[in-house]
Amino acid sequence: MSSEIKRYTVTSALPYANGPVHIGHLAGVYVPSDIFVRYLRSNEKEVAFVCGSDEHGVPITIRARKERVTPQKIVDKYNEIIKRSFEAFGISFDHYSRTSSETHHRTAAELFKRLYDDNKFIEKTSEQYYDEKNNEFLADRYILGTCPNCGFHEAYGDQCENCGTSLSPSELINPRSAISGEKPVLKETKHWYFPLNEYESWLRSWILEGHKEWKSNVYGQCKSWIDQGLQPRAMTRDLDWGIKVPIEGNEGKVLYVWFDAPIGYISATKEWAEANGKDWRSYWQSEDTKLIHFIGKDNIVFHCIIFPAILKALGDFTLPDNVPANEFMNLEGNKISTSRNWAVWLHEYLDEFPGKEDVLRYVLCANAPETKDNDFTWKDFQARNNNELVAIYGNFINRALVLTHKYFEGVVPPKGPLTPLDEEVVDKLLAFPGMIGKSIENYKFRDGLNQMLDLARLGNKYLADTEPWKLIKEDEERVKTILNISLQIAANLAIVSEPFLPFTAKKLFEILGLENPRWKQAGNATLINSGDVINEPSLLFEKIDDQIIQDQIQKLEETKIANEIAKKTISVAKKEIVFDDFVKMDMRVGTIKSAEKIKKSKKLLKLKVDTGLDERVVVSGIAEYYDPDAILGKQVCMLVNLAPRAIMGIESQGMILMAENPDGSLSFIKPEKAMENGGVIS
Repeated sequence: MSSEIKRYTVTSALPYANGPVHIGHLAGVYVPSDIFVRYLRSNEKEVAFVCGSDEHGVPITIRARKERVTPQKIVDKYNEIIKRSFEAFGISFDHYSRTSSETHHRTAAELFKRLYDDNKFIEKTSEQYYDEKNNEFLADRYILGTCPNCGFHEAYGDQCENCGTSLSPSELINPRSAISGEKPVLKETKHWYFPLNEYESWLRSWILEGHKEWKSNVYGQCKSWIDQGLQPRAMTRDLDWGIKVPIEGNEGKVLYVWFDAPIGYISATKEWAEANGKDWRSYWQSEDTKLIHFIGKDNIVFHCIIFPAILKALGDFTLPDNVPANEFMNLEGNKISTSRNWAVWLHEYLDEFPGKEDVLRYVLCANAPETKDNDFTWKDFQARNNNELVAIYGNFINRALVLTHKYFEGVVPPKGPLTPLDEEVVDKLLAFPGMIGKSIENYKFRDGLNQMLDLARLGNKYLADTEPWKLIKEDEERVKTILNISLQIAANLAIVSEPFLPFTAKKLFEILGLENPRWKQAGNATLINSGDVINEPSLLFEKIDDQIIQDQIQKLEETKIANEIAKKTISVAKKEIVFDDFVKMDMRVGTIKSAEKIKKSKKLLKLKVDTGLDERVVVSGIAEYYDPDAILGKQVCMLVNLAPRAIMGIESQGMILMAENPDGSLSFIKPEKAMENGGVIS
């Protein structure tokens, strides 16, 4: 690694505090960044690894409207879930902050004001979409319409989540307000724009000529943007949630989240530095600091073009050395979606797979979307655990440790004369740390992980070729050499595993008696001294049974069904029916006798309804809008002759009739006055 670099500032994309962390986030950003930082620390490099919750994005206000609470309650709730999940999963941030912090508000406002005072902004009045029904300007994410690129009907005003294309609201076909559902009008408003076009020549030189080593997906997306010609971009928004524009007379305007959020890296570093007696400027304003941004592909433009141009305009900040963005991780063949609950949520995984943090880290790294979108499947998760972690890594470690205890009571035996096979194995052993380290330094974490497993494969093959369990009765001295070399492989494996499998490495360090080993110690066959005593072995990994995997697959299948129930309908007239079709429906008044939440479902309630004909169970997707205790005794309208259907393992015998508002909220359709149960609706 370069001797000119004294320290590293490593950032991970700030997760929106509008929902928990899922495997897509982990595979794209947090697992690779943690691997890189753990490797740096093992090499005794000075590093600041920072992140924090992004709490000012429009998705926050959308979630708040949906849940009918304040944005502050949303960010407080999800910041805590995200932070706890990262800690439990072993993501080793030096500091995890949040953009609602006083330090961040002050830092972002100061930097904006500095650019404003230096005349780096363009003040511009333009027409933007306005919701006349709700009397408010619409942020990009509050505008929905048809994507001009792929035809997706639910594209946002800033990006199509179906094809990933970055958009502006004016590009949407048939735009509509996500709040009221109405067609918005254009209305004049004043904002401050950052003139990206003035930095186009510099960006072309800095990226296209100066950073050809960047990953092809990053370099290609940057080139495409620059070649199309850069335009000024608004750095403020008409919103009431966010950091207020620090200019008098501009009430109702806040900093654009993509101006605000990257500055969160700086403010997080300030908080960490102050708490640890360091100078934050060393990590952001020094030529001997290397700045690395780990992000997903949807954030490339902001981290490679917009934020660097802002740092350039400020004049005294370190620019990113690399932005190793990953592509997207899909789930069982479909795109991960927070709104559709189509995800494997980290906090749920930690509850359902206790002690298997490293299994998920391993699988997400082994299948990481480094060069293209990849797919997570539960069957692959099981196969990699059982066939690789258990059968290769765990098997080698267990055999080496168990045989040492069985034949030599846990005392590391001395090496005798080496055979050509021994020398060949030792030579290969010495090369592994360098190979793995080079892969990590080049952000090829999948390659590094596979090389790590190859070291375990080397150990397994060595034991299989030498068969110490057969030799012990006739040549104990030879067995001593074999097990000594095997234990040296195990010790090296523990060190090079730590960036990838920190929980496993820690267990192995304790068993082998290694105290805080560093990367530079790996690559030799004398890590453990003869005569040392190793602790009793324990299984590092366990097989995962078919039923456990089937339960997870079933959970996703039930999510699909729940999505069908909760799916918003398009407010257009349905196909015409005749009276005979209508009279086939038996709709009656009923009374809710009991209600309870369904485990592992955010949207479903199990209701027992007196229909006048009988009491029956109905599964209804209303849990986000009604508390079970609050609806006991309420009269509802119900379709009673709908064919029964199994939902989340419960047979639902009918459907409660609901009205859906444009914002997605639901309301009971009920009689104007009390009716007898069983009263027919006609």
